Amino acid sequence: MNIHEYQGKAVLKSFGVRIQEGIVANTPEEAVDAAKELQKQTGTSWWVVKAQIHAGGRGKGGGVKLAKSIDDVKALAKEIIGMQLVTHQTGPDGKKVNKVLIAQDVYYPGESETKEFYMSVLLNRQTGRNIIMYSTEGGMDIETVAEKTPELIFKEEIDPKIGIMPYQARRVAFNLGLSGKAFKEMVKFVTALYNAYVKTDSSMFEINPVLKTSDDLILAVDAKVNFDDNALYRHRDFVEMRDLSEEEPAEIEAKKYDLNFIKLDGNVGCMVNGAGLAMATMDIIKLSGGEPANFLDVGGTANAETVEAGFRIILQDPSVKAILLNIFGGIVRCDRVAQGVVDAYKKIGEINVPVIVRLQGTNAEEGKELIDNSGLKVHSAITLQEAADLVKKVV
Repeated sequence: MNIHEYQGKAVLKSFGVRIQEGIVANTPEEAVDAAKELQKQTGTSWWVVKAQIHAGGRGKGGGVKLAKSIDDVKALAKEIIGMQLVTHQTGPDGKKVNKVLIAQDVYYPGESETKEFYMSVLLNRQTGRNIIMYSTEGGMDIETVAEKTPELIFKEEIDPKIGIMPYQARRVAFNLGLSGKAFKEMVKFVTALYNAYVKTDSSMFEINPVLKTSDDLILAVDAKVNFDDNALYRHRDFVEMRDLSEEEPAEIEAKKYDLNFIKLDGNVGCMVNGAGLAMATMDIIKLSGGEPANFLDVGGTANAETVEAGFRIILQDPSVKAILLNIFGGIVRCDRVAQGVVDAYKKIGEINVPVIVRLQGTNAEEGKELIDNSGLKVHSAITLQEAADLVKKVV
C-alpha cells in the first residue's frame, strides 16, 4: 500500500528519523495558513510547495516549486492544486493533484555546502535479507545512476535475525564520504530509518534525496513508503492512510471480492485461479501475439460470483479485445466453474469481446460440454495450446 510523502514523513518522524518539516493543505487558503504556522515552528522564510500524488518525478513535471513569500505560496498552491500532473511514472494521462505539502526550506546557506544522497531499504528476495541501497548521487533517478555510473551505488545487506549493526551504519556514512558531525548524524539516520522499515512491516522505503544541510544535519527531504499489504492487519492505523483516489478503480473493486488484480497495458484480459498459472497464462498470451491487459487471480475457490466480478472488472478496460479464462480444477471442479461462467455471462448480458475458456483438471470434460451446449459465444479449450491458438485467432 502506497502512501503520500507527507504521511511517509510522519511515519519516519515517529521513529526518530529527522525530516524536512511540512504541513499538508487542500486549498490555497490552507496553504497560506500552513506556511505561517511553519514559519512559527521552524523560522523558515522560504517554503517548498509540493504536489502530493503517488508518483515520482514530480519536480520535473512542475509539481514542486519554491515560494519566497506568502503570496508566492498562495499563487503556487492555486497553480498546483487541481492540475493534471504528468511524470514518467504516471503515464501520459497524469494524475490529478488534490493536495500539496507546504515544506520548510532546508537549503539554507551556512558554513559548508549542502549535499544530496539517495537511500532506500527493501528486501533482497534472492538472499532473504533486507538491504540498504544508497548512493552519493541523490536527487536524480536512481535508474539513471545505475545505468551510467553503477560504481556509485552501494549496498549493505542486513541479517533480519540480528538487525542493523553499528558498524554497518558507520560503513554507510563512510561510503558517502561524510566526516565529523555529519558522519554521526548519518549513523543515527540510517539506524532509525532501518528500524522504522522493520517495525512498520514495509516492503520499501525510498528517500530521494537524503540531505546533508549546510550545518551538517541529515534529514529526509522526500519519502516514498510502501507498506506490505499482508501485514496491514497489524497496523490498523496505517489502513486509514490509504488514498483511494490515487488507486486504480478496477483494483479497488477487485479487493471487495478478494481478487488479486493488477491492471496492465495489453489487449487480452485474463482470469486464472493461481498466481503461477496466471503468470503462465500471460506468457501464453504474449507468445500468441497478444498482450495481457491484466493479472487476475480468482484463487482456489472460484465460483459464479467471483467469475462474474472478474468479468465485470476486466470489461471496464476499453482496450480489452478478448478474455482468456484459464482454470485448473484441483480444489475447485471445472464443471462448477463452467456453470459459473454461464451464469455470469447471462447476468452481465451481451459481452462484445470473444471469451476463451480453458478448463483442465477435475471434471474438465464435463465443464467443456456445459459451455459448448450453453448456446453462448464462448470458445472452449482443454490444452494450453488450444487456448493459445484461439487467442491468436481472435486477437
